Amino acid sequence: MQTDAHLILERCDELAALSSEPEFLKRVHLSKEHAAANELVARWMAEAGLTTWQDAAGNQCGRLEGREPGLPALLLGSHIDTVPDAGRYDGMLGVLLAIAVAGRIEAGTLPFALEVVAFSDEEGTRFGTALLGSRAVAGTWDDEWWNLTDDDGITLFEAFQDFGLDPARLPGAFRRPEELIGYLEVHIEQGPALEDAGRELGVVTSIAAARRFELSMLGKAGHAGGTPFERRQDALVGASELVVEIERLSRERGVIGTVGRLEVHPGGVNVIPGLVEFSLDLRAEFDEDRDDALRIIEEAGHAIAARRRLQFRLHEFYRADAVVCDLDLRAAFEAGIRATGDDEPIALWSRAGHDGVAIVAVTPIAMLFLRCKGGVSHHPDESVTAQDVAAALTAFEAAVRAVAAA
Repeated sequence: MQTDAHLILERCDELAALSSEPEFLKRVHLSKEHAAANELVARWMAEAGLTTWQDAAGNQCGRLEGREPGLPALLLGSHIDTVPDAGRYDGMLGVLLAIAVAGRIEAGTLPFALEVVAFSDEEGTRFGTALLGSRAVAGTWDDEWWNLTDDDGITLFEAFQDFGLDPARLPGAFRRPEELIGYLEVHIEQGPALEDAGRELGVVTSIAAARRFELSMLGKAGHAGGTPFERRQDALVGASELVVEIERLSRERGVIGTVGRLEVHPGGVNVIPGLVEFSLDLRAEFDEDRDDALRIIEEAGHAIAARRRLQFRLHEFYRADAVVCDLDLRAAFEAGIRATGDDEPIALWSRAGHDGVAIVAVTPIAMLFLRCKGGVSHHPDESVTAQDVAAALTAFEAAVRAVAAA
């Protein structure tokens, strides 16, 4: 088992070498690095005994038949795209664990088929909208996304064509509920709960309710030396006040509010800022808590703007409501954890979003979390141990067999 874990970690290193940036890991949707990653993952799937294909959305897929050909499939997987300056385990580790599990199961023995998918775009790094790969599989694609552009002005439609995909054939990636029996994913926790509890693994109860917004404070630019404070309409001071208020309200209400981007215009060192554009990522365990916090944040934004003679605007560009993991599939993962010697599996909710948010539209989902050092994710310091990876592999295989025995 430990040997298998070391092989998985070596393959994580191989995937991490496929980067558009020489100094750090960055691999985005429909890039040449994405194509190379799909090719590598397809090779490993084939070595595990799977029949492989790249679907119409650029997801890399593999299938192991069950007791008879054509049975509905239990889907295993994660994603292989990254954020800029990424770690090497977010998403990729889950894909490689899924392949390893498939390699341990003999074709024709399960009462369902087993499929592995490496989703092409979970992070949304290139086109700003997350879960493009899994939303295609779930059949919840929005044709307005074809007009999304990357930093070079390339549309998603054009990127599909450049990658060798035909946008008109995208519905070929859609799956129907009767084709699947569920989706299982293993992922690094992206938080410190497991480490703090001294546990290797945990079962996920739900995935966070998340909404993302573009905010703006509009004031009036002016000369720093020539405009008295009582006449200033400083957009940056107003925005800064709201950023601090977002943190205070988030702590008070038990939600997670983050301002990750802030752009100041016109940006002169001796110019009072006339416009500030900034982001808000707001998430919580439950939709109601998230939405109540948003209402209060929006009221605070307008109040600050009115007091400072500014204009406040808020535009939503992403929404994913909370997703509850299926109780039967969750029980399978709990059985998997017990197979590692942990008789009292710990349960926790995911503060981060995952492909399951999309896939739940077409089939039930469940997730297993794997401990990562310091809870660090989306950063080169992501770190896991071979021992924990071996435990995850044991639990994942046992979960699949528990589903088969149910």
